[in-house]
Amino acid sequence: MRVLSGIQPTGRFHWGNYFGAIQQYIALQGNEQSFYFIADLHALTTVRDAKQLEQNNWDAAIDLLALGLDPERATLFRQSDVPEVTELMWMLLTVTQFSLLEKATSYKDKVAKGISPDAGLFTYPVLMAADILLYDSDVVPVGADQIQHLEITRDVAQRFNSTYGGEILHLPTARVLKEGAKVPGTDGEKMSKSYGNTIEIFETEKSIRKKIMSIKTDSLPMEAPKDPETCSVFALYQLFTTPEQQAALAERYRAGGMGYGEAKQAVFEASLAYFADARTKRQEFVANLGLVEEILQAGAKKARAKGQEVLARVRAACGLKPRI
Repeated sequence: MRVLSGIQPTGRFHWGNYFGAIQQYIALQGNEQSFYFIADLHALTTVRDAKQLEQNNWDAAIDLLALGLDPERATLFRQSDVPEVTELMWMLLTVTQFSLLEKATSYKDKVAKGISPDAGLFTYPVLMAADILLYDSDVVPVGADQIQHLEITRDVAQRFNSTYGGEILHLPTARVLKEGAKVPGTDGEKMSKSYGNTIEIFETEKSIRKKIMSIKTDSLPMEAPKDPETCSVFALYQLFTTPEQQAALAERYRAGGMGYGEAKQAVFEASLAYFADARTKRQEFVANLGLVEEILQAGAKKARAKGQEVLARVRAACGLKPRI
């Protein structure tokens, strides 16, 4: 089973990214083949600063490796290091209906918000389809809000196969990521870069503590009993702790006599302990960027080898000469 997933380097990963997706991606890397790529070509639709994008690429690679992505068990690469993906994208564009792209939720949302869409944004789903189809992907882990992208990919692949008469492109299936407890941001809403309420995984300890201490809570006095089930501080505590630790803190909540500041301190300490090993590994990778580049280049070599195999089928089906 070949698993594929891409992550856009549009900013540093936060707790919501990790518990909502990255943790599950890494859990799938023990499969026969897992391909994980840093989607820097996709990021060009929003990041227009060259130095920033380059730094984002480094940060994404280093963070993923530090968090547990194992290059011995999974293939990690930059999307832009595999030129076959853009060649396949063009071939897919030639059979993709305009009306299909107009239905894309991400495109319609941008238009509804008054954003003037460019061709990159409009054809974004086709590049995503090329990402998936280039490697004969079997399974693509996605959030519930991304299922449409897999449906578009399958539609495009089926149309290509129908046009050229054969099972040329392999149709992937979606694996909807497990819906865990909502990861609340500092304002109590879902943690998201767009809301400006995130806590980054590798921020400085001082910054993390400051953000945790700023989390909004109700105004109950210290002596009053409190409900852990409705408290975003407790929801964050659950991400990092054992059931026994959670039960103990919940009892403190219900008994009264504990302020939210104490609960926030518990979240701070638990989060530091949870990511302690990852922080150490990250510093090691930062000190050895040559190794990180070697991992990315080795990953791109593997990805290109598989991509060239699929692209050869596609070129032959279209009547294009084989590569020399």
